[in-house]
Amino acid sequence: MTHIEDRRNALRSFIANHGGFAAVATKFNLSQSQASYLSQLTTKDSTASFGERSAKNWEERLGLLEGTLIRPTTPRAPPVTNVSTNLDVRARVPLISWLQAAAWCKAKGLLQPGEAERWFDCPVSHSASTFTLRVRGDSMTAPHGNSRTYPEGCFIFVDPENRTPENGDRIIACLEDPDEVTFKVYKNEDGRKWLQPLNPSHEPIREKFKVFGTVLGKWEDG
Repeated sequence: MTHIEDRRNALRSFIANHGGFAAVATKFNLSQSQASYLSQLTTKDSTASFGERSAKNWEERLGLLEGTLIRPTTPRAPPVTNVSTNLDVRARVPLISWLQAAAWCKAKGLLQPGEAERWFDCPVSHSASTFTLRVRGDSMTAPHGNSRTYPEGCFIFVDPENRTPENGDRIIACLEDPDEVTFKVYKNEDGRKWLQPLNPSHEPIREKFKVFGTVLGKWEDG
């Protein structure tokens, strides 16, 4: 299945989950031309263009999590464990502290569903182990004008079962010394791997690290 068809399916699912096409058009105050184009994008066997720029525009227009349409993921089966899971736990994502994340990373265990400050509905496909972190500090606050920024206080969805990021992906990494976790951009060029902050006032991290999970997107209150 192509990325474009994945985007169409993600958009169709969003429409279905929000009461249908007419309800979405009304709720998000779509103009006649916007509603018409949305219909063209989601009709069966559609050939309407749906590239990254168009996907990003629709994410913003519909208030979707960044990456929901640009890079929709395919659901994966949860790992076989002795921890009981159900659809509610898989559909809702726990907010945990950075201390919990560091302990989890070090122990290489599974987060128990009850250990959460808050629960979020994650709008993108994710594994049963996915969790949420509240961004701390300004190292991932991008310069003005960059839409992919993660200011302090926003929330990020992290999938710890996705530990094979591509160059440029946002990840949570475990540092060997000191024993902590950090949120950065994964860089892998010419055999060199490092962690790059978005804020140019912060230095890259070039010490040894391991990937704890890939960031699926962000969510902000208000």
